[in-house]
Amino acid sequence: MNFIMKAAMGGGPPDVGKMLGGEEKEEDPDAAKKEEERQEALRQQEEERKAKYAKMEAEREVMRQGIRDKYGIKKREEAEAEAAAAAEETAAGSLTRPKKAVPAGCGDEEEEEESIMDTVMKYLPGPLQDMLKK
Repeated sequence: MNFIMKAAMGGGPPDVGKMLGGEEKEEDPDAAKKEEERQEALRQQEEERKAKYAKMEAEREVMRQGIRDKYGIKKREEAEAEAAAAAEETAAGSLTRPKKAVPAGCGDEEEEEESIMDTVMKYLPGPLQDMLKK
C-alpha cells in the first residue's frame, strides 16, 4: 500500500525505471583511464613509502654501528659466524661429531619410578606408608 502511495506521488524506489525497461545507466568512457591513474598513484605512493622506510633503516643502522664501535660489540651475524667456525675447528680433528648433553630426566628409568613412588608416599598418611614399605 505504501509503495502505491509513493508511486502515485512520484516518490517510488529509484530502480523502478529499470524494471519497466527505462533508461539504463551508461558507463563512463573515461572510467578505465581514471582507474589506471588511480592504480599508478597507489604504486607511486607505495614506492615513496618504501624509500622512506629504507632511508630510516639506513640511518638506524649507521647509529647501531656507531654504538657497536663505541662499545666493541660485534654484529650478530659476525658473532654467529665466529662461533660456527670455532665449532668446526674443534670438530676438525675429531673422527666423530661432538656429543650433545643428555637432558635431565632422560636415562635410567628406575630412578624415575623410585622418585614417583617417593612422591606418592609423601602424601599418604603414616599407617599406609608403613604398610606399603613392608
